[in-house]
Amino acid sequence: MNEALKRLEREMTAEGLDALLVTDPKHVYYLTGFASNPHERFLGLLLIRGEEPVLVVPALDAESAHASSSVSSIVTHSDTDDPYSLLKERFGPKLGKLGIEKEHFSVARFELLSSAVQAEGFADIGPLLRRMRAIKSPEEIARMEHAAKLVEEVLSQGLVHVKEGVSEIELVAELEYLMKKLGASGPSFDTMVLSGPNTALPHGVPGSRQIAAGDLLMFDLGVFADGYASDITRTFAVERADSELVRIYDTVLAANEAGIAAAKAGASYGSVDLAARTVIDKAGYGSYFVHRVGHGLGMDTHEYPSLHGLNTDIMESGNVFTVEPGIYVPGIGGVRIEDEVLVEGGGARTLTRFPKGLTVLEL
Repeated sequence: MNEALKRLEREMTAEGLDALLVTDPKHVYYLTGFASNPHERFLGLLLIRGEEPVLVVPALDAESAHASSSVSSIVTHSDTDDPYSLLKERFGPKLGKLGIEKEHFSVARFELLSSAVQAEGFADIGPLLRRMRAIKSPEEIARMEHAAKLVEEVLSQGLVHVKEGVSEIELVAELEYLMKKLGASGPSFDTMVLSGPNTALPHGVPGSRQIAAGDLLMFDLGVFADGYASDITRTFAVERADSELVRIYDTVLAANEAGIAAAKAGASYGSVDLAARTVIDKAGYGSYFVHRVGHGLGMDTHEYPSLHGLNTDIMESGNVFTVEPGIYVPGIGGVRIEDEVLVEGGGARTLTRFPKGLTVLEL
């Protein structure tokens, strides 16, 4: 049994759970090393206190599961089988409290499960798994560093395509081509390239607008590599930047650096948001910073924690999250600078290293 499963078993005992059923494919991968997309078919990891784990997979994934899973007991089901009868057989006629992932389990599947398995009660194990995933292992950190390097190379090569007449959506196409060419599984979210007044839209949608001199140009992109996500935002000036845009940029950069400096074990997640927000407030742009300062990052692009000012949860060594303050002024433009931050030792270090000083691109 690997370390993640051993920890889960300890947590399961502490929570008073007699058994667990893990069904989110990413959590199955996290706990066993077996990655798959079962589509509508049933995939589940069964843990019964004091027994060896059992992995239930569709028959067409049997070979892959045996090759990659750290769990040796693997049960398969065909398209004509009822997987819930397998659960009934494994869990037995009577079961105490069963832990499930409530956010992942549909009502239809829960009804099938509760009809097949006579548990005394059900508990949500989502928060437990999120707490576990929030502390990254050295192997996970290495994978995230690799994903960060990949996306930075994508951005570096993508900037070559910023030319007169090119549109936002054309740049998106170039970036996503480069992602796979350089070895990523694909984008970790919808790649964002915004220009000119569109940069004032924090979650704008790239379109046909062509890049022009005097624009701000914002890139927000990430990749999946080895099961882990990266996420970076950089904002550039095209040909020139007027004094107001330079002031906005410098303010966001100072806020980004203040947020990173506040990240350390023992401090609250909210303190990162407050440190960055204070810089922007003092510069007079507080009403134009309209979102939290960051989010957790790992197997998902957005995962626990949420870095907003009211989050009193405490940072621990091994946490990875983004720090991405922004200022968005309608009619003028917006700037966001985003880094991936790892809490370690007495502070934090960034996994993203792409230069952050204001860069002027020539058309």
